[in-house]
Amino acid sequence: MQASFARLAMLIFLIALPARADDLADFNAAIEAAAAHQRVALGYLRTGNIDLAAVEIDRMRTAWSRVTALKRPAELNRDPQLYTTTMLDISTKLVGVSIMMDSGRPEAARKSLEDIRAELKALRKANGVVILADCIADANAAMDKLMVFNDVALGWSKPDTARAMSAATTEYQRELSRCDNLADAKIRAAPEFRRLIDGAKNSLLQIPAAISQRDLDLLHRLLIELRSFDNLLAFRYG
Repeated sequence: MQASFARLAMLIFLIALPARADDLADFNAAIEAAAAHQRVALGYLRTGNIDLAAVEIDRMRTAWSRVTALKRPAELNRDPQLYTTTMLDISTKLVGVSIMMDSGRPEAARKSLEDIRAELKALRKANGVVILADCIADANAAMDKLMVFNDVALGWSKPDTARAMSAATTEYQRELSRCDNLADAKIRAAPEFRRLIDGAKNSLLQIPAAISQRDLDLLHRLLIELRSFDNLLAFRYG
């Protein structure tokens, strides 16, 4: 059954796939429209709201059909085969996600949605295209490295501990600043975006004091704050 759905997705995709190039801004806007539903669906899946997640997945599939109706932007022409393969695979995955939801496998559906996000990022990277969502994903990865130090048994006596923590802090600061610069003027000025970016930067500025004082309580509080900001950035803009 899965194979037949994959063939159906391929047929739909190939019929809809135009040959000429379209505007990258239009393509990115269509991707963002689908990604907005994807982010909400992932949020619902994380909290166990299966019915609401299914609604958002259906909306994402509708939005994705508008993406496949667009012509391939010239900026994504470095590897046309990668573009075609990626778009086909995502179309197929979305059919599979709905099947997984109907068959009571929400974790598998969640994994597929996360894989779709990674595929689009890889496609853009291969073509030298970067959007805010890609930067947010890189910032999430940097935060994962920093979160390793949220450990009650942190070895302050080890000479590399403070150095490694400082390096991870600097990396996350750098990624946040890059995302701030990459956001368009409207997003950059939005109160929600400013609250998350500036709040995270403010927490990061306090980490050197926690390191120098070897203050585990302060470090724990700051890392929890940062993880909260990081999760919200991913939920809203990733």
